[in-house]
Amino acid sequence: MRGTGLIERRQFIRAAGAAFVASLAPSAAFALSRAEAVFATGLRHPDGRFAIGLLTERGDFISEISLPGRIHGLCVSRVAGLAVAFARRPGTFAVIFDQKGHAAPRIISAPEGRHFFGHGSFSPDGRLLYASENDFDANRGMIGIYDAADSFNRIGEVPAHGIGTHDMTVSDDGKLLLIANGGIETHPDFGRTKLNLDHMEPSLVIADAATGSVIQKHSLPEALRQLSTRHLALADNGRIWFACQYEGPRNERPPLVGYFARGEDLTLVDLPDETTDRMGNYVGAIAVNNALGLVGLSSPSKGLSITLDGRTGSLLEERVLLDAAGIAASAQGFALSSYRGDFADRRHDLAFDQHIMRL
Repeated sequence: MRGTGLIERRQFIRAAGAAFVASLAPSAAFALSRAEAVFATGLRHPDGRFAIGLLTERGDFISEISLPGRIHGLCVSRVAGLAVAFARRPGTFAVIFDQKGHAAPRIISAPEGRHFFGHGSFSPDGRLLYASENDFDANRGMIGIYDAADSFNRIGEVPAHGIGTHDMTVSDDGKLLLIANGGIETHPDFGRTKLNLDHMEPSLVIADAATGSVIQKHSLPEALRQLSTRHLALADNGRIWFACQYEGPRNERPPLVGYFARGEDLTLVDLPDETTDRMGNYVGAIAVNNALGLVGLSSPSKGLSITLDGRTGSLLEERVLLDAAGIAASAQGFALSSYRGDFADRRHDLAFDQHIMRL
């Protein structure tokens, strides 16, 4: 079920292994025994410590992994039993952790002249890790390629065919790289400052995974040049959903979500005006629930998550959650987190980060 990342609790326990389960505190072991699923997300403690948290769909903590800094997105390979958390731009580290508990977390670094953009994806066989990177002096997005079978050594790169490359994923057959180029120029010398808001170049790309050559590229129309294409979610039917943030005038209300597929043009989804207004020109995360045919979006700007029909794009539901952050498919639809420490039915004294991954 591509796009959901669903795995039953029993599968997670088998993947984690008896040693991992035995190492848990009694309360965590009990939470895991009652869980339908396990999620991973970045977090920050009140004292400033960063970590990856593993939680149940009820929001109960199972365990956490300490981090050297703040992360952004995560990806998982169930074949390899590994997951990766990428540093928030312009961070240069990624943390690989073993779901089986057989190895300590490993930290890898982006090469000189590059930083991570916060996202990546494994090949379907788990042998390669792809990561969105910034070649900041040349102002071009790149996709770094890392060998998961050889200590995650960086073995190559291909162009992302755009700038401000953010999210990316890989097709089910491993032949295609699907890339969201946000179109925003940045350089670590200027921190997170956006350097080209008056001439942004957002685009969505389908590239050949073997050669890096462009198969299909969609540049947004001139009227939407300030609509940064940020996050992707791949559905079972090959439809690629994307979510955006708008860098133009605050009183404008452009479309914030759409979809495309190989051989098809972009389709921008028209949401009701009041819904678009409540999203505040910013979608922070997107997820697809293939089992239920749903698409979920979260927006921290005014504290809102919405659910769309995955076939038509029509609005099905709105849910208010202040500082809404991550979203991931769950048995009931979508699990949500917030920067205020909300996760499902629990409130924690910490801040969750922008993305959730279901293990």
